[in-house]
Order: sequence, then C-alpha cells, then structure tokens
Amino acid sequence: MASKNTICLWYDRDALDAAQFYALTFPDSAVGKILRAPGDYPSGKQGDVLTVEFTVIGIPCVGLNGGTAFKHSEAFSFQVSTEDQAETDRLWNAIVGNGGQESECGWCRDKWGLSWQITPRVLIEAISDPDPAAAKRAFEAMMTMGKIDIATIEAARRG
Repeated sequence: MASKNTICLWYDRDALDAAQFYALTFPDSAVGKILRAPGDYPSGKQGDVLTVEFTVIGIPCVGLNGGTAFKHSEAFSFQVSTEDQAETDRLWNAIVGNGGQESECGWCRDKWGLSWQITPRVLIEAISDPDPAAAKRAFEAMMTMGKIDIATIEAARRG
C-alpha cells in the first residue's frame, strides 16, 4: 500500500465482499492486495482472507476480517458529494438495495454496517446560503428526508 495513512475498517468475515461492492459502486474505487492469514487466529483459520486493501473514491482503506468483537457506528461515515439527483439516486439505491438500510438526512448504512452520507453539493450550498432564512428553509426541508431530494431542497431555499 503506497499511502502512509490508511483507514482500517473492521469486518466480521466479509471484507472482500464489501471491497468488491465498493469498487463496483463508486468511481475511482478498486480492490487491491488480499492477504490471507498465514496461520490460525481467533476469528479465522489459516488461508482465510485476513485483510484486503481497497480504495473508495480515491481514499485508501484496508478491510480487516477481525470477527464479531467490534461493530461500525455512525461515529464514522463516508460523506460522498454528488452532482445531481441521478447520481444521488444511483449511489443511495445501490447501498440500500444491496441489503443496506435507509436513515435520515442523506444517511444510509450498507449491509456491513458502514454509514454513508450521500450528499448533493446543492444541499451544502443551500444550508450555507448567506441568507439565513434561505439556509434555514433548506435545512428544515433536509431534516424531513431520508434520501435527499434536490428539487425539494432548491424549492425550500427559494422560499
């Protein structure tokens, strides 16, 4: 792995499946080196996939098949900026439709428990509008959503 700083994500036994899904779903993503355990370990056997290196939208990661000791939480998430509703829908639907779960305000969780914020750039622009009333309207609209609806955000911003 070329990067000096890498995000390590803990999985039960399916880091490779997760990495392959991310590589197929997100641009600038790929699966890299797969390390198989050279011996038995508490949650696996010799020859099992121990780690898998992958990138998610250019961010270097390593998936560790560490067993059931730790679970993902919303304390860590990938925030993915999208350009339009089609991209927002595609990514959201890929995650949720692959055994994931919808949440609120643009958040969803994949089937491995990892949280994703599918965030249209329009949303960030709207809630940071220099007009406090416009920003508040857009923010209040966002608070009612699961997947972000760009047309509704833009309408709320305009008033």
